[in-house]
Amino acid sequence: MKTLYPEITPYHTFFLETGSKHSVYVEQSGNPDGMPVIFLHGGPCSGTKPDHRRFFNPELYRIILFDQRGCGLSLPFGELENNTTQDLIDDMERIRQHLAIDQWLVFGGSWGAALGLLYTQQHQEKVAGMIIRAVFLVRKQDLDWFAKDGASRIYPEIWQRLVESIPEHSPENLVKGLCDALWGEDEVAKRRVAKEWMAWGGQVALGNDYQAGPQNNHVTEKMVKQVRMELHYARHHYFIKENQILENCPALYNIPTIIIHGRQDLVCPIEAGMKLHQALPHAQYIALPNAGHIAQGSEMIDALVSATDKFVKK
Repeated sequence: MKTLYPEITPYHTFFLETGSKHSVYVEQSGNPDGMPVIFLHGGPCSGTKPDHRRFFNPELYRIILFDQRGCGLSLPFGELENNTTQDLIDDMERIRQHLAIDQWLVFGGSWGAALGLLYTQQHQEKVAGMIIRAVFLVRKQDLDWFAKDGASRIYPEIWQRLVESIPEHSPENLVKGLCDALWGEDEVAKRRVAKEWMAWGGQVALGNDYQAGPQNNHVTEKMVKQVRMELHYARHHYFIKENQILENCPALYNIPTIIIHGRQDLVCPIEAGMKLHQALPHAQYIALPNAGHIAQGSEMIDALVSATDKFVKK
């Protein structure tokens, strides 16, 4: 059973200028002469974490992490102007060119999996391979599962709290109700829906490991901005066409790919992983019986580290 590699610190950090008000935080760690890999975090707006460097052998990989626009250490935090999926894809290309990388491995989970697939469909000649975890296909049915009628049947109590947090709430159009509150004038409503949306996401992602905080926990402006960014993408259908990822998979047939999905994933049900594998039959498809959505737990970590080890040995 493989575990995470030891903790490391970056040997190079910088802010990428984008030609807009956004400055994107980028870091490199591991071996400067190793195989380049770009790590794509989820969310949108979750940001990178130090442990994300540890999926890769630091002696063999040149590990590149970046915080997507408005996330993590990127500036300004929570900025939504010029913050679309295409902007993020373009930032990835800017990073690749800035670092003079010919080809790199694309590694992403959840929203990062969707972003990685979309980037690769536009720039397949720049991608040496893909490791895709917790497949998010960005179909209407995927958002409906999470924010309309799906996971709500598994955690009805916390779902009801989320619905009732919205003024003039309607479970039929939850995203609109959340957005109306988040972009409205009522500061109490903003913080109430932000808190309940984050609690809902935590419960569905973590399952039995979720621990609710005290009801009187203070909701910060940063938390409101983070939720706004998530809903900014959701209400714009993540700035792509319906079923765009699956329809463009023929462009990826020649790219080595490993798909890893937890059967207990209630954010992105495993049906999405199977559909992606059907669209990419050449890919190695690994269904983990006991793993959930997040990139934690011995089974998931073993699968991810084994996948990165496999690619670098090739």
